[in-house]
Amino acid sequence: MTTVTFNDYLEKQLKDDEFKQGFLKEKRKLDSAVALMLAREEAGYSQRELAELAHVPQSTIARIEKGANTSVDTLGKIAFALGKELKISFS
Repeated sequence: MTTVTFNDYLEKQLKDDEFKQGFLKEKRKLDSAVALMLAREEAGYSQRELAELAHVPQSTIARIEKGANTSVDTLGKIAFALGKELKISFS
């Protein structure tokens, strides 16, 4: 029986266009979730504290940090509350 590393398996799966599209969609959501969580923690805020500063429900912060989609408007409020600039790019 051959051993296959995760990276080798993923590389093979990414050759399938449908898989790749789904993978990249989820990766974008998780990248933004991690970015928000790290910025919040770096600022020293709990989810509740950040939510109050951004004038959004705490559940919104939690949902975003779990990888749920949100609006640019909401991300802008959160960025402002963190004293950060929201940058969106197509690369």
